[in-house]
Amino acid sequence: MVYKILAIIFLMVIFAYKLLLTYLRQLSTQNPIPANVADIYDAETYEKWCAYRSEKNRLTVLESFAGFVVDVVLFTTDAYASFASLFPKGVEIQLFAVLLLSTLTAILTLPFTYYDTMKIEEKYGFNKSSAKTFWADQIKEFIISLGILFLLTWILSLLHRALGDWMIVAFAGVLCVLILIIVFLYPLLSRINNKFTPLEEGELRDKLTALLTKHGYKVRAIEVMDGSRRSTKANAYFAGFGKSKSIVLYDTLIDKLTPDEICAVFAHELGHGVHHDTLTGQIASFGQMIALSVLAWLTLRSESLFAQFGFNGINYGFAVILLLTIEFALLSPLYSLFANALSRRHEYRADRFAVSEGYGEHLISALKKLTQTDFGDVSPVPLSVALEFSHPPLSQRIDAIEKAMEKQK
Repeated sequence: MVYKILAIIFLMVIFAYKLLLTYLRQLSTQNPIPANVADIYDAETYEKWCAYRSEKNRLTVLESFAGFVVDVVLFTTDAYASFASLFPKGVEIQLFAVLLLSTLTAILTLPFTYYDTMKIEEKYGFNKSSAKTFWADQIKEFIISLGILFLLTWILSLLHRALGDWMIVAFAGVLCVLILIIVFLYPLLSRINNKFTPLEEGELRDKLTALLTKHGYKVRAIEVMDGSRRSTKANAYFAGFGKSKSIVLYDTLIDKLTPDEICAVFAHELGHGVHHDTLTGQIASFGQMIALSVLAWLTLRSESLFAQFGFNGINYGFAVILLLTIEFALLSPLYSLFANALSRRHEYRADRFAVSEGYGEHLISALKKLTQTDFGDVSPVPLSVALEFSHPPLSQRIDAIEKAMEKQK
């Protein structure tokens, strides 16, 4: 019974932490706007931003509460074991049954996702998805999520049954390889929901190519993604390993930024490549995967834990549910403090690299436009920044960019 009580206590702690994050986000609507970003929103637009943020936060609270209630019910009523008993015996079938129930319960949060996308984002002019596109995306995500979760759990079961306690090392290795595979496959996976077309010849293509080749990078392709099918928000990214890169631009980015501003954004991204920031981030994530493997090992060492939730022996699917829903959720905030601090440091350094390429002013104007387009937070509270911001607040980034520009004179 003690494990079930602990599960409820931990779920309450996780729920309280989510409420804290939402509360901190809401506080930013009351903060004064720093002078160097005061031109991003006029009074009317800022009032609209505050209303947008408040609506998003209220929905987040409701969604978090609904998720908390569902998890408490599932864990306290032995629902996972009861559902698994409806399926034939066998390790693979039983673990799949538990994962299937977990994935199906995510459907209960779909109304919140739908309302967020089709109502709030629509109301404030960001959403471009049709209902058909929305539901098609959800079905694809459901299938992919269940497939990845089953594969990961099946591998865990094989390693544990074959290696016992030594599965820690093997499973950590599998998780690290999985991260690399996902990074490698991301450009391919993104093509499931989007269309890509080559960027037309002209000034922008020439400048981007020159920027990369100057630093020894080979440009495999420069493509435009139809991000406007789903949202007005803009983005761009590099794809590929090593010195061979593909550039992907959202069509919304091309519409909103000048060629020099887009080059400034990619000079910043190139700075990450030059300083191997992506590799450093992946190494940090490997540490997280090792911790996850240790938690998996500790979970699988106690058959009495599974008995308290209605199982006759170990169920690997339920072990993964405990791992992701409770154990990893408790560990994640601690990891985020470190990872976000490291990421913010990398962002400052990448900004300085863009300045060294002569794009300081263009980077500032690009960041302001992107913040305005994405309805970004221009005055977050410091604790919120520490807990969940992978990028520094815009005001502080601009201060740092201007100081770097001064040093170059």
